[in-house]
Amino acid sequence: MGRRSGILEFAILGLLRESPMHGYELRKRLNTSLGVFRAFSYGSLYPCLKTLVANGWLAEEPGSVPQDTPAASLAGRRAKIVYRLTADGKEHFEELLAHTGPDTWEDEHFGVRFAFFGQTSRDVRMRVLEGRRGRLEERLDRMRASLARTRERLDDYTLELQRHGLESVEREVRWLNELIESERAARDTRHGSAESGGSADPPEQDASREPSQDRPRERFESGDTGGPPQRRGGSRPDRSDDTTN
Repeated sequence: MGRRSGILEFAILGLLRESPMHGYELRKRLNTSLGVFRAFSYGSLYPCLKTLVANGWLAEEPGSVPQDTPAASLAGRRAKIVYRLTADGKEHFEELLAHTGPDTWEDEHFGVRFAFFGQTSRDVRMRVLEGRRGRLEERLDRMRASLARTRERLDDYTLELQRHGLESVEREVRWLNELIESERAARDTRHGSAESGGSADPPEQDASREPSQDRPRERFESGDTGGPPQRRGGSRPDRSDDTTN
């Protein structure tokens, strides 16, 4: 299976893990939620769906028809097929989620993997993020070396385009650094809580946590350090001072 087909397979299984859908809904979600699939057509989607069904990872079911639909409007119209993830499909998707090979660091695959980080364990997220950062740092070195060699031969517009590409990669590296530090801080906080006798979620439950609990931006912006809330106004006054004789 080609790289693009593998990415599409992963995305379909991940979306159907949320809920069953028919082909039109799937294509719409692929286009709107995962922009890398905007160029995909029905000619790419349906062969992949058929392959997933043949492998036993998806099941086809007839779609329901609204009760108020006139019978005349249904004449000659084929019922929509709804695709549902099977138990084997869920197991296969879990295996794909745990994969952290070099292909997960590439441009197209990384974006899709990141979209499903809410269903991915923290250790796997860390390996993918660190692998992506390493790949981009290598790209930065090559781009800087190339720019240094060819700067004098480039016209102003080509030079500006090169700088724009360089700055884009630098921004993503900074973004990845923030995400990695956020993941490490959350991991250290959890380990510290477990060592001090506090409760901690078992590792196998990490992937099933709600996405909002692991959203890095919320942790950066909230400034929450995990400590107890502080009472304003200092210590509480002794109410005995208010009693009257």
